[in-house]
Amino acid sequence: MGRVTERRRTIRIRDGAITTRPDTLVAEEPLEIRLNGKPLAITMRTPGDDFALAAGFLVSEGVLAHGADVQSIVYCAGAKDDGSNTYNVVDVRLAPGVPVPDITLERNVYTTSSCGLCGKASLDAVRTTARFTIDDTPPVRVEPALLAGLPDRLRAAQQVFDRTGGLHAAALFSEDGEMLDIREDVGRHNAVDKLVGRALRQDLLPLSRAILLVSGRASFELAQKAVMAGIPVLAAVSAPSSLAVDLAAETGLTLIGFLRGPSMNVYAGDERIALHTGV
Repeated sequence: MGRVTERRRTIRIRDGAITTRPDTLVAEEPLEIRLNGKPLAITMRTPGDDFALAAGFLVSEGVLAHGADVQSIVYCAGAKDDGSNTYNVVDVRLAPGVPVPDITLERNVYTTSSCGLCGKASLDAVRTTARFTIDDTPPVRVEPALLAGLPDRLRAAQQVFDRTGGLHAAALFSEDGEMLDIREDVGRHNAVDKLVGRALRQDLLPLSRAILLVSGRASFELAQKAVMAGIPVLAAVSAPSSLAVDLAAETGLTLIGFLRGPSMNVYAGDERIALHTGV
């Protein structure tokens, strides 16, 4: 589907000179996720990898853990009144025997900062719904020098960002620094869901030997998504939130922020970082 970018007319002002030209913008459209035919959530996303996005979202909600949990993922035909398909509604059908959670449009969403739950309730919600523990045995050990090179590699792989300047990215790396996958989206949480969903559909969960790198900050929601996928290391180029640090400390997640070249802050799980000086 060629809907990742769109062209819009713009007036450009450069050093007093005024010109009119089209500009390439990242596309943003709503995606409604349905579970067994019932509406579950709506997210604003960049079209593409919608099935992976829906699957990854359901991993973070504690509904899915294995590829076999999914019977089918399809676009809903006739999403518009005239019967045409918008490709903005996805229905995930669970395999027979997979428990269907009691979900309503007013369900208790614990992954956002606006949910109104206190920090302890949010942490408890993740602990009680996580299908995997962070179990990297033997523990992943990462050299700071390896981590230092990852943001530039992430940036170099952002093809759509080069054309629009308006996308977040998330990437999975092996503990040896091999880039395993990268996704872009207007929402960094969507980019992570696309990564996790693709891994689920390939039966790669839990991602117990992976490093997750995200552009921007590390929110509680992103830490939660890493934990739910069994990822042991989460790194961000900007700051973490306090609740993300609390979740990392409680679940054993290694959380790194302000990863910019050789500089970084390790907020939790420093045992996975190969430190050669006394700290």
